[in-house]
Order: sequence, then structure tokens, then C-alpha cells
Amino acid sequence: MSADDSSSVEVYADAALVRRLLAGQFPQWADLPLAPVTSPGADNVTYRLGQDMSVRLPRYSRWVGQVEREQRWLPHLAPHLPLAVPTPLAQGIPAEGYPFPWSVYRWLEGENPAVGRITDPVRAARDLAEFITALQGIDSAGGPPPEWSNGFRGVPMGDPADSAAVEERVRSRIAALEGLADTDAVTEVWEAALRAPAWDGPPVWIHGDLAPGNLLTVDGRLSAVIDFGTLAVGDPACDLLAAWSFLPTEARDVFRAALGADEATWVRGRGWGLATSLPSPADLADTDPVRAARARRLIDDLIADHRNDSAHRPA
Repeated sequence: MSADDSSSVEVYADAALVRRLLAGQFPQWADLPLAPVTSPGADNVTYRLGQDMSVRLPRYSRWVGQVEREQRWLPHLAPHLPLAVPTPLAQGIPAEGYPFPWSVYRWLEGENPAVGRITDPVRAARDLAEFITALQGIDSAGGPPPEWSNGFRGVPMGDPADSAAVEERVRSRIAALEGLADTDAVTEVWEAALRAPAWDGPPVWIHGDLAPGNLLTVDGRLSAVIDFGTLAVGDPACDLLAAWSFLPTEARDVFRAALGADEATWVRGRGWGLATSLPSPADLADTDPVRAARARRLIDDLIADHRNDSAHRPA
């Protein structure tokens, strides 16, 4: 991460602390049932509050800016989007020894999608493409640029800013897979993304992290997009990482066609997919066959997609 050591010091808010924060700032909700969510993510701790709300608190100083970004921009974006997004209900302030601002949101029902658990993957591909297209179509004037608190999502591929796609970071992660995966082929995928022409259009709205943990389904169909902490205005290629994070092969082509992504954007998007989802050696270990199979599928899909594009590119 950053050279700023304070950004990597975890501040954890347990249920007792959250109760005190609520009692001091939003006493009307202080006595409601409170329970941690099963998959809170890495950047925030999240609790379900009653039946209809959630409380979300940053774990690290780097992500504090996500609170204001979501509070300011989600109400502006939501009316234009075809899928549900979180509704901010209140913003808390530092107190009770907790040093960061925090949020209360409307609760969204659903479960995270996964390959094999989506009722109609092709429909999911179209629904997600429709969401991304609508998001990109919203006027981006005044929107937040790629910056420290959104992980520099939306920067040009190969930009040295401290994002998941810093070249030396990605290359070191590829090298760590030597003997466990075809690192030469993975390197080809990465280098193709670096060579692809940069985005030359106006910056557009991007969610920044369209991974399965930030998507919800109801009855097997996409219903909502959550966690807009990496929201930014920048290169649209970043949001293409969804093509490899959960869509099966037959739906990936539908997703690409529905988006109308040009070749260069698709190739950069594949680079973002690699940079944000490249497995670690532990992911490929035989101690967890299901986890290893999922990791190998991701690598194989990235390589196959790259080689298929290369084979059909004019000489």
C-alpha cells in the first residue's frame, strides 16, 4: 500500500462501539438489533441494523474519503441507474474513540453472485452492461477523479499512482506464481494491456470494483450494485473487470457486445481484471480444491480471452 504507515493501521469497530456511536448520534436507532454481516469486505466493517438498515465504518484511514463520496454522489446517481444502489440515510462523525466518519444506509436484500449460481448468466451480462452504460452516461462534471481514497481506480493503465494496477506490483504478483501457473502467458495478458492505446474520450463515471462481493442477486438475477467507495470519473476500462470476476465464457461475449467496448478498452479492462483478481500462491494451493479451481479458472479465462483476441486480430 502506501508509504503512509497510518493508512495500514486497522481501526476495528465492534458491536459495543457501534451501539455507543448510535446512542450518541442517532438514538432513535440505538436499540434496534445489530449484527455483523457475513462478508463485510476488506476496507470497512458493516453491521445490519434492524431489518431495514446497515451501518458501515471504514477500517483504515485511506478509505475515509469513501464516506463523503458515497453520501454526496449516490443520491445524484441513483435515479439514473437500472439497478438498485445503497441509499445513505445518515452520516456519523468521529466519537467514542472511533476516529473516522461513518454511514447508515438503507439495507438491500440479496446475495452475492457466483459462477454456476446465476440463473441466467447471459441475462446477467446484459443487465450489468446496461448498468455500466447508464452510469457512464451520467454527466460527470465535478465528479471525483482517481485519487488516494478510491484506490486511484480509473487511472491510465501503467500509471505509477498507488493503485492495484501499478506495474511493478502486478509483475511481482505474477512472478510469485512461477511453477503454479503459466506465468509467461499471464505476462502476455498484462503486457498487452500496457500496450493498448489509452482512453482518449472524456472521463466517465466508474464504479471501480464490480467484483461479485459488490453485486447482489435476488432469485438468481442481478438486483443491486453496492459499495461505491471506489467511485471515480476516469477510464471506463476499470469496470470491465466484471467480465472475468464472475461471468462465464458464454456470457462474457454478450457483455462485451452489449457494452460496445472498443478493442483497446477491452484489452485494458482485461488488464484491470488481472490486476485486481490475480490469485496468490495460497489461492492455488491444493489444500482448498474449490478455491484453487476458482483461481485457476480465472487465470485460464484471462489467458484464453487474450489469445482469442490475438488470433482474430488482423496481421
